[in-house]
Amino acid sequence: MYDIAHYEEAHSVQEAVQLLQAHPRARLIAGGSDLLIKIHEGKMPDAELISIHGIPELKGIHRDEQGTISIGSGTTFSEITRHALIGEHVPVLGEAVDKVGGPQIRNIGTIGGNICNGVTSADSASTLFALNARLRIQGAGGMREVAIGDFYLGPGRVDLRHDEVLTAILLTRENYEGFGGHYIKFAMRNAMDIATLGCAVLCRLKDKRTVEDFRLALGVAAPTPMRCLKTEDLVKGKAFSAELLQEAGRTAVTEVNPRTSWRASREYRLQLVEELSKRAFQQAFVNAGGEMV
Repeated sequence: MYDIAHYEEAHSVQEAVQLLQAHPRARLIAGGSDLLIKIHEGKMPDAELISIHGIPELKGIHRDEQGTISIGSGTTFSEITRHALIGEHVPVLGEAVDKVGGPQIRNIGTIGGNICNGVTSADSASTLFALNARLRIQGAGGMREVAIGDFYLGPGRVDLRHDEVLTAILLTRENYEGFGGHYIKFAMRNAMDIATLGCAVLCRLKDKRTVEDFRLALGVAAPTPMRCLKTEDLVKGKAFSAELLQEAGRTAVTEVNPRTSWRASREYRLQLVEELSKRAFQQAFVNAGGEMV
């Protein structure tokens, strides 16, 4: 049973903002793959919902003259995975969101909802962290942009005011062009499961061996998605080798703070951080055009 006390449907972002102002208890709903579960479980009694599912300006993927890729917050995971611009320029993001749930969830779930939930296990989050994504937000006070790293405030908490709507995710050319990437989701099942640990690596090479730029982002390794900046500094400018791979994995472990949960112990997650960081680094190096010796 769904305990829904009030429901409105917005036809534009501006209307959604106005409805949020008029209903202080209301929550936005797009695909509803997470929110409806909470309502069904009785965690949101007398829920008030404002649907943004049908707003055209929140959908689609575009690339402007400067090379910035804009992903509408209402774009579904399946649409992202299949889109030509993502396949050509940011295939690692398409691969990451293709690991969300099962086909039914990916067909209705939106990338905006995945981000605004604020959970560290979101499959899109660590890859967007590695891509230095920026978020465009519209509210009663106008439009603002925020770096995704500043958007996550804590477990389940994000920098989104009640009368604001996340409208787009922005990926600038300098943060994806020339990079090879790889995302690994470790979960107890191959599908329909939440990540025990998520690991995204982006790698850009100066030649076939030297790592010019390197990003390592993790999910479920801390209360929020995170970048391993110390590990990144260690790797940048060095020639790829088995020794560097091992050192990167060991260093990543020193930067994280995973917790014990019913899914996995802290110790197990630390082991995953080391191993998955190495595996994702190696595959990202290959995807960037690197040559293994």
